[in-house]
Amino acid sequence: MDPTHVGLLQNLAFATAMVGVTVLIHFWGLILLLRIMGHTGHRLRADKSHTGQAMLVVLVVFGIFALHTVQIWLYAMLYLVLGALPSLEPALYFSTVTFVAVGYGDVVLPVTWRMLSAIEAANGVILIAWSTAFLFSVTGRLRLLEHNWLEPRRSRGGPPAEEEESPDR
Repeated sequence: MDPTHVGLLQNLAFATAMVGVTVLIHFWGLILLLRIMGHTGHRLRADKSHTGQAMLVVLVVFGIFALHTVQIWLYAMLYLVLGALPSLEPALYFSTVTFVAVGYGDVVLPVTWRMLSAIEAANGVILIAWSTAFLFSVTGRLRLLEHNWLEPRRSRGGPPAEEEESPDR
């Protein structure tokens, strides 16, 4: 077999394993976040308090950030184990800018491992999109983004502002 094909197969094997690991970490991490939200939400009285809802959203954002941090570190450790990068700092830096698909290009992998980094970028984009959808779902369920500043205000001395009939009624 051509050595180029062997290198490509190694890249794809490591990339497939990393995608599998990071997706599972993400899945179980989001499940854990949901459980923490359920437990903490009651204590924060998030069903009755905008402050409690905001604190839950912040908790979710930090939880998601922690998940991505673990995933980035795993890729950085892989680059070190493979000898693709010389030390932790460039490996962590490279993994971070690759995972978030910035890809500055000031630190690059050897040609033999560049397919692995391309798949890390695709993996990162998908996981970040998943996190964004999760966060959007959480804020939607909490109805945190609903404000009564869109509703007409009642004046103190005058008659109440007319309320439009809601389609739900």
